[in-house]
Amino acid sequence: MLVRTFGSAVYGVNAINVTIEVNVAEGNGVGYFLVGLPDNAVKESQHRIETALKNNHYRIPRQKIVVNMAPADIRKEGSAYDLPIAIGYLAASGQLNGDDVEKYIIMGELSLDGYLKPIKGALPIAVQARKEGFKGFILPKENAREAAIVNNLNVYGATHIREVIEFFNGDESHLEKFEIDTRAEFNNNIQNLDNDFADVKGQENIKRSLEIAAAGGHNAILIGPPGSGKTMLAKRIPSILPPLTLHEALETTKIHSVAGRLIKNSSLVYNRPFRAPHHTISDIALVGGGNNPQPGEISLAHNGVLFLDELPEFKRTVLEVMRQPLEERRVTISRAKFSIEYPTSFMLIAAMNPCPCGYYNHPEKECVCAPGTVQKYLNKVSGPLLDRIDIHVEVTPVNFDQLSDTRKAEPSSLIRDRVMKAREIQSKRFENNPEIYCNAQMSSTQVREMCQINAVSQNLLKTAMNKLQLSARAYDRILKVARTIADLAATEEIKVEHLAEAIQYRSLDRETWAG
Repeated sequence: MLVRTFGSAVYGVNAINVTIEVNVAEGNGVGYFLVGLPDNAVKESQHRIETALKNNHYRIPRQKIVVNMAPADIRKEGSAYDLPIAIGYLAASGQLNGDDVEKYIIMGELSLDGYLKPIKGALPIAVQARKEGFKGFILPKENAREAAIVNNLNVYGATHIREVIEFFNGDESHLEKFEIDTRAEFNNNIQNLDNDFADVKGQENIKRSLEIAAAGGHNAILIGPPGSGKTMLAKRIPSILPPLTLHEALETTKIHSVAGRLIKNSSLVYNRPFRAPHHTISDIALVGGGNNPQPGEISLAHNGVLFLDELPEFKRTVLEVMRQPLEERRVTISRAKFSIEYPTSFMLIAAMNPCPCGYYNHPEKECVCAPGTVQKYLNKVSGPLLDRIDIHVEVTPVNFDQLSDTRKAEPSSLIRDRVMKAREIQSKRFENNPEIYCNAQMSSTQVREMCQINAVSQNLLKTAMNKLQLSARAYDRILKVARTIADLAATEEIKVEHLAEAIQYRSLDRETWAG
């Protein structure tokens, strides 16, 4: 008897439905044959399925069993096909009513006693199931809330294979149906982050620069001695970014679902991601890929912040692979037989010491590095990467009087309000450019069109570039930052003071910075 069940394969952040054909034939010998380009984890499902069914008192007839997973030219990976294969096997051998199995997407890994273990990629699978008109999606209970945010699809969470069998035999009481009001769930769970700029003593100029970076979506680098507060400041940036929209939350959740990084029994990512990989990370772990391609840190930071602490300590090859994703806001992983794409729209915040000893330009401590060492240390970060960082900020240590001040600093909520007002101005500016939503993403043509300055400002910029020996690549960056400063001031015109403030944020472009 031939029975079809349906599962799904995840590629990138999207899913492709897989037809699982199970044929149990009598009188043609004995054997188990699994075809359709399965990997080792899928091949091993035979032993998990047989043991789970025996332990739950289902018979294993000695017949010829052929399992075909179509389309056969797409590689099937992982253990999540255990449940659809087992259900297909029971229906084909007459131990289960198979009339309705073709109406559902079924996914889940089986343990040897029949309990179901969670899977990866439940959200994109649910999206594809609804798109192709399936009646419902049956999956492990731990993933059910995640899949249930897709409306117009019946989502059932199961803890044991017996519940799924009884469901298809007509007893639906054993499977829990999950229904979630996605908008209400999202609005009720947007949380205030624990980190707040109110806890930061002093550093008002640094807070101002990070406010500008958040308002325009600009990448920034903080350079200063150890203990000056670079990491503390960076960790508070998500608290001043605009809250995720529902569309951004769904997009971010898909990536974390595919990577298996969602919190157990959660449905959505409610807050902007903050990813801070260690400097020993590999290039594949950062941008994604591998034999079984997975999203990297730059994709997990999508719609949020990627923080690279101790920037010069990262391997140069790791930093260089970020250049294209930073520019294009997506990364393509290509292999011989397929190509997948992950979104990478994030704010890059980097931090570094000014020299190996850490005390170059320190107001009190003397730098002990040899001549030329400071420039050599800075050169570990390539010019093309620095070119993609709009704001350079020198962080100085906080003195005792500021540390001991008991007054509360300005909270993140007030800074966020100003950032959101500036973002609203940019939304109107780029309403005819759906690919652009903030000033940092402007092309050179758009910079010429939207960042026009008067003759006085033009002379100031020319003088600054000549006297401070700024590089040519700083020109567009300064204009973009000046445009954001003007947006924060709610003025259409970029004034001289806006341009002057933007110029000071290009310190690392100065040829004389490192002596």
